Amino acid sequence: MRRAAIAPAIVVLALVAVACPKSSTTSTGALSSSAGSPSSAGSPSSAASPSSSVDVGAIPRVEPGGAPTAAAAMKKLCIAPTIEKSPPVKVTPPPPAIAQVEAEVQQVRGLDYLHPVAVQEVSNQEMDRKLAAAFGDTYPVNYYARRTVAWRTIGVIPLGADLRTALHTFETGQVVGFYDPDSKRLVFLGSGRGDLSVDERLTLAHELTHALDDQHFDLRRLDAIAAACKDEDFEAALGAIEGNAQYTAAEVLVRSPGGFDLGDVIASLLNLGSREVPGVPPFLTAIELWPYSAGLAFVQSVATQGGEQAVDHLLRDLPTSTEQVIHPALYPSDTPVPVDVPDLTRALGAGWGDLDAMQVGEEWLTAMLSLRLDDATAASAASGWDGGVYRAFTNGKQVGVVLATAWDSEADATEFAGAAGDWVSRGSSPARVHQDGVHVTIAFATDAATLDRLSNALRSA
Repeated sequence: MRRAAIAPAIVVLALVAVACPKSSTTSTGALSSSAGSPSSAGSPSSAASPSSSVDVGAIPRVEPGGAPTAAAAMKKLCIAPTIEKSPPVKVTPPPPAIAQVEAEVQQVRGLDYLHPVAVQEVSNQEMDRKLAAAFGDTYPVNYYARRTVAWRTIGVIPLGADLRTALHTFETGQVVGFYDPDSKRLVFLGSGRGDLSVDERLTLAHELTHALDDQHFDLRRLDAIAAACKDEDFEAALGAIEGNAQYTAAEVLVRSPGGFDLGDVIASLLNLGSREVPGVPPFLTAIELWPYSAGLAFVQSVATQGGEQAVDHLLRDLPTSTEQVIHPALYPSDTPVPVDVPDLTRALGAGWGDLDAMQVGEEWLTAMLSLRLDDATAASAASGWDGGVYRAFTNGKQVGVVLATAWDSEADATEFAGAAGDWVSRGSSPARVHQDGVHVTIAFATDAATLDRLSNALRSA
């Protein structure tokens, strides 16, 4: 999940100068954890953490009773953003330096702009003001309050972290440009000089690619995906769109004075995914940066195999899972199987209701596992994903979350179950992993008694 509601504009995150990439840092240990080995319980296979309880903070009120399926719960709980559409802006001829970048983007993509693009250069303060003005509508308070509690219970963000606050921190000072498909306006962070720095040129090429792609392939299609809170579909589609902008910007930079090598530029941009952002949980940073790094690798593979025509096809038929982006050979034929978490509220007891529900893809699971396991183990364990969803329940005092997954083979499921068992044993939340053939379920709870109640509800469902 990058975000449950689409931002008012497609953004490019702060890109480091190609000649001086930031070093990678690890997120392991960012969460409070308790060491221990999983204990066996249940059949066919099961593992549980040794923890007794966690305090996830204030729990939002929910309506008692649950939707019949996880998909119905997602639809019920979804809050679409209420973004006012921006009116078209007046277009004036761009300065020569920007016009040159436009021409280079057209040359790389093999497409022409159907109409001029309005380009606005702003300062840091102006950029932050524009983003802050749309933040409230883009990130609904109640929606993210519920998701915050679910993610704390799972253990992917620290107990004191707030998702909405972290997203605000992430955007402030990180966004260096955006393109608004409604107003057809491109805004970028500039220095005020007539010439363009390397960073400014890279940012402009990225956003001008969005403008060109929007004119030919209608990027507003993402609005409907985001408005339906289809997080996995949205993240996958965003990977293709941001990946293409990254790839095109790299190609443009190679054409710039300075002797840049395409391999070096792409390698630097791929390192974007390993950055840390102060004040933002590592899991959220990984989710937010993923479309730019993994998407770049995806589009590079597509372009290498089939050229820009293959990229055009990709933008017409967007990927529907992060698995397809991570493994380009699986696009577009390998689609996920439906996975459900049934309504457990009656079995859990009076007052229990739906707190949150969300699609869970390979990217989300990889980012989760990477918090406590090494990156190679996490990526291998999440590979073979064939579908996933989580559903969170609460009675206002306790929280239970069920994460259900399906896998391509029993061997894939066994590998994930083993890694997940190791992961929960190192965490602070009471949790239990259960494998049944190609299906692996992880139950999380705020206390041991709720975990037992949740496990019993699952067995009787």
